[in-house]
Amino acid sequence: MKTKSTHIMCKDHLVSGEEFQIKETSRKGILKTLPVPEPNKIGDYYASESYISHTDSKDNFIDKIYQLIKKISIKRKYRTILKYKKDSKTLLDIGSGTGDFLNVSKDYNISSIGTEPNEHARELSRKKGNTIVEYLDQIQDKKFDVITMWHVLEHVYDPTMYLKKIHNLLHRDGLLLIAVPNYKSYDCKYYKSNWAAYDVPRHLWHFSKSGMKQLVEEQDFKITKLKSLPFDSFYVSLLSEEIKSGKKNIVKAFYIGLLSNLKALSTKEYSSILYIVEKNTK
Repeated sequence: MKTKSTHIMCKDHLVSGEEFQIKETSRKGILKTLPVPEPNKIGDYYASESYISHTDSKDNFIDKIYQLIKKISIKRKYRTILKYKKDSKTLLDIGSGTGDFLNVSKDYNISSIGTEPNEHARELSRKKGNTIVEYLDQIQDKKFDVITMWHVLEHVYDPTMYLKKIHNLLHRDGLLLIAVPNYKSYDCKYYKSNWAAYDVPRHLWHFSKSGMKQLVEEQDFKITKLKSLPFDSFYVSLLSEEIKSGKKNIVKAFYIGLLSNLKALSTKEYSSILYIVEKNTK
């Protein structure tokens, strides 16, 4: 995807303090972070104890909130899977982090495997009894009923190539679930460059509904349903407030998160969106 004009400038608030451009691309509705860190350098930008999805930390208030929301969200995720794919028996979770979502699959009689590039997160996942590999290319000669990407697609270097690989791994009648932040949401517009879900340069891509629709359709998928992830607006607003002011401002964050969800009732522009995707079999 060729890049065009600059959409916004953002700083890496987690690790380096470096500034990055977020640029429009030739695919309308998709933005790209530039410069893109080299593959052998990108791991440095995740090297922080504050990067919560690679730890099980409960050291501070935000960590505790994250872990609580994660526990509630996992149940919601499986309810969604079984609502749209009742006979689910096999599951692949791409970017499975510390493996809490994978670990619950056995409660639903689903055989699962995960991919996770971060070594520390993989080790935590294995200790929970999960089957986990480092890269997607290590999974061959398998087909899955369900493939999930919970806030992962924004991290990959080539979303098009990833979706091609996923297409080959998914059963003809399988289900693909993709959750990504939505830069058209109210909380994004409110926080602007301080919006935590820009998360440069770990987030290499930034999606809107129209951009996601075009991207998946080009890979012979179709979006059958869009669902809100209402907790995300509160958590992202909490992080954004700390970036903006250096303080947690819990009340303000709750207000902005709530306002974002309320506005999205009519606009459908939630802070994060879950795309229910199937193969286009026509």
